[in-house]
Amino acid sequence: MQIDSKNQIALRFTEEEFMGEPIRVLHILQRMEAGGTQALLMNIYRKIDRTKVQFDFWVVYKEKQFYDDEIESMGGHVYKLSFREDLNLPKFQKDLKNFFKQHHEYQIVHCHAYTIGYFCLKAAKKAGIPVRIAHSHNNETVHDIKYLPKLFMQRLFTLNATDLFACSEEAGKYLFKDKPFRVLKNAIDSQQFIANENTRREVRQELGLENKFVVGHVGRLHPQKNHDFLIDVFAEIKKKQPDAELILVGTGPLEEKVRSKVADKGLTESVQFLGNRKDMNRIYQAMDIFVFPSLFEGLGIVAIEAQAAGVPIVCSEGLPPETDITPIYRKLMLSDGTEKWAEVALDMAKNPIVHTDMQKYVINAGFDMSATAKNMEEYYLEKEAQIREKNK
Repeated sequence: MQIDSKNQIALRFTEEEFMGEPIRVLHILQRMEAGGTQALLMNIYRKIDRTKVQFDFWVVYKEKQFYDDEIESMGGHVYKLSFREDLNLPKFQKDLKNFFKQHHEYQIVHCHAYTIGYFCLKAAKKAGIPVRIAHSHNNETVHDIKYLPKLFMQRLFTLNATDLFACSEEAGKYLFKDKPFRVLKNAIDSQQFIANENTRREVRQELGLENKFVVGHVGRLHPQKNHDFLIDVFAEIKKKQPDAELILVGTGPLEEKVRSKVADKGLTESVQFLGNRKDMNRIYQAMDIFVFPSLFEGLGIVAIEAQAAGVPIVCSEGLPPETDITPIYRKLMLSDGTEKWAEVALDMAKNPIVHTDMQKYVINAGFDMSATAKNMEEYYLEKEAQIREKNK
């Protein structure tokens, strides 16, 4: 069930109660990489009143994370366990137990990783943490060798949860079935993405894309994102539009494979791998069309960002209906084939309203971060108030 005006949580306590330290919420993820879930959390973190609510993050990789420096600059902590590097489950469970023994500051744990979520929320429950949130960010799982173990862990995810969240109705129904859940839209700071012709010109110059037809994609180089199909679509676009260039933002386990496919297609000189970027609000401005053929998406925050920047988007049926927020959005079936996708992409780019201000559509669809951050701030504060009341 979606958060709306009927079930918004109202604050019922005074400013004087916040004179002390802010409450601290522990977010659990696999890692704080440049992904959609992480972008959502960072967008909320930047906007909430951090004198009242602070975020800490707990990941299962020891390496430096994409957002480490920014988190620490805002007063947050990033705790790192080594589970995904050593895959030692008994050690991981012991580390969980010890962590909560050493950290009594948390009354709220918000878990975004279902594969490890069962163990994390179980440990939190044993440690007496009263609010344990399970959050669904996808509406499917890649059907690979790990599919069945992942499916099993999904079913265990909610066993120790007190509250359920999802990024879309589809994501919630997929993971939680008939259990009640709240929809928290993957909102963005829409003001940062407003189309700007000067920025568009600057970025295209920086990337050597003047007088080019620029196809864009943002996403982890991972099977879910369907880069194989994307490269084939771009090859078809290139046949029809010889000055076409493709920019790929993101990193991931399939980078070598994607580069190999680009080379096999003879497209090396027409494809730029930009890696992870912290200036995505600028990068979108360079694009003429955004092609997003994911196999599935819980939401797909980049689809919202692209539209907010005035970039027309052609996407797959793997995206939920909530992503259709502007007149410059078109959804196709993957079975329509790459030639059809190329034709539609070229046609969409001719729409006279592309690269214009789309902020009103973003706000009307409920994807502006100011409201989302306020909702979450109030939710956490109300939960903390309920805990205090119960403990009186």
